[in-house]
Amino acid sequence: MTHRFDLRVYYEDTDLAGIVYYANYLKFIERARSEWVRAHGIDQRALREAGQVFAVRRIEADYLAPARFDDMLCVETALRSARPARAVLGQVVRRGSERLFAAVVTVVCLDAAGRPVRLPAAIRRLSPCGHDFATS
Repeated sequence: MTHRFDLRVYYEDTDLAGIVYYANYLKFIERARSEWVRAHGIDQRALREAGQVFAVRRIEADYLAPARFDDMLCVETALRSARPARAVLGQVVRRGSERLFAAVVTVVCLDAAGRPVRLPAAIRRLSPCGHDFATS
């Protein structure tokens, strides 16, 4: 299931030419991942208070076309795979039907000491192959 997060490009997101600064795409997809987690019933504040956090382990990014000041964009997020402590997400930034940016993001769940721990059950159950890691 693909989650969609809409956003507008503001002047602060752009360079002097009015084109989105490359690093801001990472901010856009981070916001979309936070909303994807929230949409699956996970309270990141409560998770953090329980001593667990999500951290980005790896990003593979492709810049395909520029976004510009005042564009309306949509970030699509979908789970590609999940393992007990790691999830791989595909994310695409679109302007209408045009793909502007695509990324494959690996996130891990860590405890307060920075050690990997199991992903929340709500995410483990989303595994595209249908495997529920809660029972393994």
